[in-house]
Amino acid sequence: MKSVSIRFKITVWYTVALILVALFTLFAVLFVSRQILLKTIRDSVIVTVENNIDEVEFFESYEALEKTADVDHFIEYGKGYLEIDDDFLDHVNEVYTSLYYKDSTLLYGENPISKETSHLELRNSQVQTVKVNGTLYYVFDRALTNENLDGLWLRGVVSEKQGTAQMTDITKLTLVFLPVVIFLGAVGGYLIARRTLRPIQKISDTAKEIEQCGDLKRRIELGSGNDEIHRLADNFNDMFTRLDDTFEAEKQFTSDVSHELRTPVSVIMAQCEFSLNNKRSADEYQKDLQVILRQTTKMSKLINDMLECVRIERKPENYSKEKINLSQLVSSVCEDMALIKENGISLEYKIQENIYCLANEKLIERLIQNLISNAYRYGNENGHIWVELSNIKNTIEFKISDDGIGISKEDQKNVFRRFYQSDNSRSGKGTGLGLSMAYEIAKFHGGELTVKSKPGEGSTFTFIFEKNI
Repeated sequence: MKSVSIRFKITVWYTVALILVALFTLFAVLFVSRQILLKTIRDSVIVTVENNIDEVEFFESYEALEKTADVDHFIEYGKGYLEIDDDFLDHVNEVYTSLYYKDSTLLYGENPISKETSHLELRNSQVQTVKVNGTLYYVFDRALTNENLDGLWLRGVVSEKQGTAQMTDITKLTLVFLPVVIFLGAVGGYLIARRTLRPIQKISDTAKEIEQCGDLKRRIELGSGNDEIHRLADNFNDMFTRLDDTFEAEKQFTSDVSHELRTPVSVIMAQCEFSLNNKRSADEYQKDLQVILRQTTKMSKLINDMLECVRIERKPENYSKEKINLSQLVSSVCEDMALIKENGISLEYKIQENIYCLANEKLIERLIQNLISNAYRYGNENGHIWVELSNIKNTIEFKISDDGIGISKEDQKNVFRRFYQSDNSRSGKGTGLGLSMAYEIAKFHGGELTVKSKPGEGSTFTFIFEKNI
């Protein structure tokens, strides 16, 4: 089954929404237009009747009537005559005007619903409504108040159908205009969706190419921009960078492990072959076994250190944290390791009392031991190691300094990398995982392990983390 593209879905939803808005607009326009037209119709009947008031005049005699230059129509009324203008006979804008006695008897004019409105009470300056054969009519009555016109009324009648033509025109115009707007909107929405989603297609294509060729160094190029899609592309690029770094680190790690294990394995195999192929005395066999033991011990320590690093990095949940007296722990480790005095190196420590924190005691002890061991390993003969622990505001600072051989600026970038050893002449003293493990332990506790050093002047390793209790 062929999948439907997001572009098509967006266009469909956009078009449906546009149709709904258009229909709502249509109904709103028609409703408002009808209300306006009905008000216009009501106003028109009022205006027409008010204008026709002056079209009715009273004359006391026929002679006075004849003297009028413009006599349209006259009717005997009371002791005189009523002169009515011809315009009164015509209906204006579908408004019919009639002259009535006060007893609702039609005197003059045209009323298409005179029979139906005969029962309708005359009400001065009020608009009344009446329904005839399903059609609504507006009726407006006006009492004549000029001299000798008492008892006469003008009644205006207009049908709501007066606005039918206008409403029909509005409806036709709307029904023609709205489909055009909807069509143009749908086309515009499709083009906008296609243009907007084009970078996403480019992201998808690039990701597919990376998957097929396995080249994690490729990046998604969308050009400059700071919208959501560009930020998505940047996040993908950052992810590819992290993946590439991770894979490179794994490859380097595998290579380093292979290199570190190759030597002891080769020595063990060579020693075993030599011992098996040659007659040896008991003392010589004992020496051979001691060589094998040293190499297997080195391998065992290397493997244990690697497993510990992996556990800390991959499964930190295996290490619980509890409240510990950090001051007491550091003092205890320093007291023990000060007894080593390797190469005449002395260890001094300055510990602030009663510093507590939430930590894994075993890991913190391992970090301290690794850093002090590293200082011994790269210290000068009769040198010094200084250990300090202090609580500064809301942070705990653990610092180890020495006056050993120091680390070059270039080596400082790699000093926390697994199996990295800056001085090959002293590489036999460790596995190359001590500082890497200390770095992972510092990360596990939410802290940071940094180094400052100058060749020939010594090094300072600083572990800083926030006080968490």
